[in-house]
Amino acid sequence: MTSTTAALDYSDVREKLQDRSVALVGLMGAGKTTVGRRLAALLGLPFSDSDQEIEQVSRMSIPELFEAYGEPEFRALEARVVSRLVQEGPRVLGTGGGAYLNPETRSHLKDHAVTLWLKADLDTLMARVMKRNNRPLLKTGDPRKIMSKLMGERYPVYGSADIIIQSRDVKREVIAAEAAEAIRAYLCRRDPS
Repeated sequence: MTSTTAALDYSDVREKLQDRSVALVGLMGAGKTTVGRRLAALLGLPFSDSDQEIEQVSRMSIPELFEAYGEPEFRALEARVVSRLVQEGPRVLGTGGGAYLNPETRSHLKDHAVTLWLKADLDTLMARVMKRNNRPLLKTGDPRKIMSKLMGERYPVYGSADIIIQSRDVKREVIAAEAAEAIRAYLCRRDPS
């Protein structure tokens, strides 16, 4: 086996995860879905996106859910979906930006997953989220001010994740590979055998 092949073999990570998942947390635009798909492929695990699952279960888009039921009801549904997904076996799970703020969800993820924060700066987030007009939280005022406020409120909570990876303007494969290596290092520190 060459060193390149060895670097791409993550069977040790899957084995050390046992029945735990990898949960990606972070703000909208951090890359939880795009990086998550690539990370899942590297690790040989299925990928789930909690927002897509919510839309499938409710038969409504996230903006429609926010409009029809408000954020509190959406967050309650999100908590149930994340809880179910993380218990369905090892996977890479991209969570909605607010999911990790719920103390019960955060505790559940800490118990059943390795949590990984994709941290991005304001300019990176804004460049990504402004490409599509489907972010309910950004429709209530100046998107940049709202995002900056969300960063101030959420980054201290995201900071309790097990692993932090800087999401930046590079290919998502680069971030996914960095995440896979960070997960390996984290799991080796937790269980050196």
